[in-house]
Amino acid sequence: MNGKGRLFGIGVGPGDPELLTLKAVRLLRAAPVVAWFAKSGKAGHARRIADGYLAPDAGELRFTYPYTTEIPKRSDVYREAMAAFYDDAANRIAAALDGGRDVALLCEGDPLFYGSFMYVNDRLAARYDTEIVPGVTAMAACWSRAGLPMTRGDDCLSVLAGTLDEDTLAGRLQSADAAVVMKVGRHLPKIRRALDRAGLTGRAIYVENGSTPDERIMRLSDMPIDEAPYFSLVLVPTGRAAS
Repeated sequence: MNGKGRLFGIGVGPGDPELLTLKAVRLLRAAPVVAWFAKSGKAGHARRIADGYLAPDAGELRFTYPYTTEIPKRSDVYREAMAAFYDDAANRIAAALDGGRDVALLCEGDPLFYGSFMYVNDRLAARYDTEIVPGVTAMAACWSRAGLPMTRGDDCLSVLAGTLDEDTLAGRLQSADAAVVMKVGRHLPKIRRALDRAGLTGRAIYVENGSTPDERIMRLSDMPIDEAPYFSLVLVPTGRAAS
């Protein structure tokens, strides 16, 4: 690895720039190349969060997703397109690293928690010196903003993907002491039904754009529509009473 740059996976947190760690800020200010992922036509959430911490002369690598919700994620077309996308991103980052430049790859929340960084790390970690800087997860920011004690005593927390089928989601919710449902978006109607089946709707709290100026927090039962943005989740805090 002599003469090669280092790859940094930088967790930038859920949205509030003040939630970045001191280490993340230090590394971002020194990074000669900054890379990030974004949807087509969007500036990129991670890039916006980190904006005030980047060196003015830093090189930038933007990776635009070929798909987000346009086609089913289990389809062969989706899997092949995304594999090619991450191959290309890894190759572009590798070119900078081979040129002796460090690269800071930005990741919303934490790099190893539902983060796109993982797919680049899979491709590059064996070849380059890599360091991962943890970030505040969306769920931690959201339950803090909502003021919800999520677990008490020996409660176990279940983190569930809203993309699960309704029967699986309802079953896992029924057995959970407390839960976070991620990846809400267009799956909100299904999540509502699963929570109803599990008898947990009364405890469910909906949080949208947590820690940002567009934040919205409410009981899920008060949510007026069945559509949610990408940056939303549902919290089901413990039913255990405070001692």
